[in-house]
Amino acid sequence: MTEPMDIGDLELVALISSRICHDVISPVGAIANGLEMLDEEQDEAMREQTMDLIRKSARQASAKLQFARLAFGAAGSAGAEIDLRDAERVARDFVHGKHSLAWQGPPLTLPKNKVKLLLNLVALGVVALPRGGTVNVEIMGEGPDIAFSVRAKGEPARLAEQVTGLLAGGNGVMLDAHSIQPYYASRIAAAAGMTVTVEARENEVELRAA
Repeated sequence: MTEPMDIGDLELVALISSRICHDVISPVGAIANGLEMLDEEQDEAMREQTMDLIRKSARQASAKLQFARLAFGAAGSAGAEIDLRDAERVARDFVHGKHSLAWQGPPLTLPKNKVKLLLNLVALGVVALPRGGTVNVEIMGEGPDIAFSVRAKGEPARLAEQVTGLLAGGNGVMLDAHSIQPYYASRIAAAAGMTVTVEARENEVELRAA
């Protein structure tokens, strides 16, 4: 599904919903397959391996949903604030496998749009590391002067031109479930009164919001 750059709220909700479904369908499908295997498998060693797969997939699905709840969801009533310790927790569960997370910053409580922006930048940091690497989060300042830096370090580290264009608020870009995240991050940044910039260096991409 593709839509023009300027989309309405209904289209935005539909594409974000598609993105969340895309993220969780793999671990949920693995759980369903594992349960089917348990019904048929008699060998105890194979049953234990299957249970390990189910446990791992359940943790992944839970982590992705918890992350989506803060990164995309309402996470409280209008004007609510979110504790950065909660954001760090869901980010650590979300960044797993071949990726690792380093988090540096005070335990502040921030307006939800700023926290949602930070989490979306973390997710884009993972996207920038197709072969794995470290996502370094740094939270600087406080109050209205708060700023975020998300550095994706690995070989290679890169973001597609379409992604950087959407983060900068570019026009004329077709949107789908894969490209909706940078567009949404741009919308959230505007709502939070922040601007996102991207700088690419050798084996590193830095996303800054200030």
